[in-house]
Amino acid sequence: MRVRAPELRGRRWLGTGGRDLSLADLRGKIVLLDFWTFC
Repeated sequence: MRVRAPELRGRRWLGTGGRDLSLADLRGKIVLLDFWTFC
């Protein structure tokens, strides 16, 4: 079963220079996501 990832649009991504970034822009590229939180 394949499920498409929801669109993650935003301007606060590191290394984007303030421009909009979408998942379509990253297609075919290696992407590292680092999720973390603290209490």
